[in-house]
Amino acid sequence: MSQSPSTVRFAVVGDIHVTKDSAGTLRGFFAQAADTADALLLCGDLTDYGTAEEAHVLADELSAVKVPVVAVLGNHDYESGTPEVVAETLKKAGVRVLDGEACEIQGVGIAGAKGFCGGFGRGSLGAWGEPVIKMFVQEALHEAMKLEAALAKLRTPRRIALLHYAPICGTVEGEPADIFPFLGSSRLEEPLLRYPVDAVFHGHAHRGTLEGRTINGVPVYNVARPLLLRKRPDQPPFHLFELPREQPGTETLVGTVSASAAAAAHGHH
Repeated sequence: MSQSPSTVRFAVVGDIHVTKDSAGTLRGFFAQAADTADALLLCGDLTDYGTAEEAHVLADELSAVKVPVVAVLGNHDYESGTPEVVAETLKKAGVRVLDGEACEIQGVGIAGAKGFCGGFGRGSLGAWGEPVIKMFVQEALHEAMKLEAALAKLRTPRRIALLHYAPICGTVEGEPADIFPFLGSSRLEEPLLRYPVDAVFHGHAHRGTLEGRTINGVPVYNVARPLLLRKRPDQPPFHLFELPREQPGTETLVGTVSASAAAAAHGHH
């Protein structure tokens, strides 16, 4: 599909869970997603066990995609203890794998991090007690800082945040309440209040809710493929998101709006 002169389009999906038996099964899906968009964004759990074999299958399935591909890893990509192998295999295939970094596609900045769990709001786990609890909370803080560092690098008027874990409770609703603390963390929302974005995408919660909002009203989309398949059986299982393409001469105005929104969000928080 040719580029639109007025919008930049992103096809976004997470939780593909590629196994060694996925070879040949996803090319059509990826090609369909890429055909509708200017870029393909992947929100983690790209593989099922995080093995080199699965990563190679995924890289091969993505070979038909001719638009830029940007990804973050998920918890499943860490299962075999070699997430760097998954990331490196995808990078060799031309995928931009973000882990506290940012990139830019057609004037839209993308900040990416895996994120972590720990709970939401008053249910957030605090760094108190046994060392292992403190380590757990430190990991959540570390991932939030990665997201913040990535967001701080962006200088574009339009911005997207890419995560695996949820930054708000709203998009995990539908999952058993008992496991909410393991599906995301409010700590991931804090950088999004300091550095406003146009949209946030995550996966992980297969039985969650498709859409929610941060405290300051930014849309958050749960793009876990199993959720999209179940909730929208009549549509292809990816989320198509459009942003206005920046026209020459409008950047300063949008930047001013973003700055004021940032100040308002910070004051709100």
